Formats: sequence, C-alpha cells, structure tokens
Amino acid sequence: MNKNTIIAIAAIILALAAPFFMYPVLLMKLLCFALFACAFNLLIGYTGLLSFGHAAFLDGAGYMAGYVIRDLGMPFELGLLAGVAFAALIGLIMGALAIRRQGIYFTMITLALAQMLYFIFLQAPFTGGEDGLQGIPRGTLFGVVDLSNDLTLYFVVLAICIAGYALIVRTVHSPFGQVLKAIKENEPRAISLGYDVDKYKLLVFVLSAALSGLAGATKASVLGFETLTDVHWTMSGLVVLMTLVGGLGTLAGPIVGAIVIIALENRIGEFGTWMAVTTDIAWFRSLGEQVTIVTGFIFIVVVLAFRRGIVGEIIAWNQRRLLKAGQ
Repeated sequence: MNKNTIIAIAAIILALAAPFFMYPVLLMKLLCFALFACAFNLLIGYTGLLSFGHAAFLDGAGYMAGYVIRDLGMPFELGLLAGVAFAALIGLIMGALAIRRQGIYFTMITLALAQMLYFIFLQAPFTGGEDGLQGIPRGTLFGVVDLSNDLTLYFVVLAICIAGYALIVRTVHSPFGQVLKAIKENEPRAISLGYDVDKYKLLVFVLSAALSGLAGATKASVLGFETLTDVHWTMSGLVVLMTLVGGLGTLAGPIVGAIVIIALENRIGEFGTWMAVTTDIAWFRSLGEQVTIVTGFIFIVVVLAFRRGIVGEIIAWNQRRLLKAGQ
C-alpha cells in the first residue's frame, strides 16, 4: 500500500467522522465547493485554460435542479441529473464559442457569456429574480432514503463528491489526461503530433462544466435555495482563489484551498467550538464582511511566497527531500 492510498483512506475516515463533531450543513457546503474547485482545476491546472465564467455552471445547475425538484416534483436524483445535464449543455455552447480563442481572449469570452447568463437568471420567472429560488425540498433518495436528516444527507453528499473526485483522478491519469497535459505544456507540439486540440479542449470544458454542475445542484439541494450570488463573476474569482491557494495542477490542492477559503468566509469559529484553535482565532467573527480583506491578504502571501500553492509547496519540498536522501 503506497503513501497516496494511505492518505486517501485517512481522508475518507476523517470525512466520515467529521459530521459527528462539526455542523453537517457547513461540511456539505465545503464538500460542494471542494468538488467545484477540483472541476475548475481540471480545466486550468491540467489543460491551461483559465475560465472566468465557471460560476455559470455552478448556479445554472442549482437553478435547474431546484426547479425540477420543487416545481416539477421530481425526486432528488433526477434533480441532480437535470442540473448536471443543463450545466453540460451550457458548457458545450460556451466552450464551442470560447475555444476559438486563446489566452486572455478565451478568459474574457467565458466571463462575458457567464454575465449574460447572470442577467437571464435575473429576469427569468422561475428563478425568483433577486429573491432567488427558495424552498427547494430535499425529498428522498430513490424513494427510500429520507434526506431531511442532515446526517443522512451528509453521507449522500460525501458519496457524490467522492465519486466526482474519483472521476477527475481517473481522467487525469488516463491517456485523455496525458493529452490534456501535452496541450498545456506545448500546444503547437500536440497539434504537430496529430491531436485535434480543439476537440480535446471542448471535451474537457464540458466535463469540467458537468462536474461543476454536479457541485451546484448538490449545494442547492443541501441549502434549500439558489440565488444570483453563485452566478456572479465574484464566484468565478473565488474558485480561482481556491485553486491557487491550494495548489494549481495538483489533485488535492483545490480541496485544501476550498477548506481554507470557506473556513475564512464562515469565520472559522462556526466549524465547532470543540476545536482548540477556535479560542485563538475567534476574532474572525468580529470581522463581518471585512473577512474578504484577510482572504485577499492570504492570496497575496500565497502568490508571493508560495507560488505552487499549499499542496504544491509540500509536494516540492518532499521531492527535494527525497532527492537529497538519494544523494
């Protein structure tokens, strides 16, 4: 059993035990954002495509899942599937338009299209406008498992997020993932080797959108509402921050980044009074909206001092240690 397997097993055991010591709804929110960040990292970290419109997939899937579950009376699982399908469709349309350009032009196109979707959701009758889509019921899973209980829903959400993460890991280590890495490192060389680069970009864009939609649909079901906050451009900036803080191009980095950012946004103390560190960082509670200043400061520190992100620096340090040991 290698080190990565041991770490993965330990992380799963920790996740299984966490809801007995912390607030399950907050943990579910964290899991959804971790999956969202991992889906975004698949695009930027392994393909080199910086999308600044990923909030459209998160929020679009949330609205669709909420509409299907609340207004159409469909069960939880069909709501998730509808949300994922809607996000993938948006990703297909947005990706087909955006991949025609590279660099900052690609980024600006994704931002513009996401903002268009923001105004569509603002005016659409079923979204509730500025009030958002409220009162989304949790329902039951396969008509058997009652999801109204926070603890039960947590384990369902955990299974969903682990499945999504496993798909990302499998994609990265597949031949398809190797082509994505080749595109990121040297796109002209990938073209010269005969790969249809645009097709691969579009496929990974749609996959990233679908996984982001899975996170958004799950989050809407957990919280019971969906608002315009998740489709605003600031949400796209937040997922960039999560990925950079955790470690761009690493599998675990976005998860760590999501934990750090969501912990700060929720003023950390809300994670549970049992934590010994709570007494030392309780001053976060008094910051209110100014907590974004602390978040921005952490981003600056990471960019200047830890260019690889938290997990990236740990991996680099371990490689240097092994290299010295080998000498």
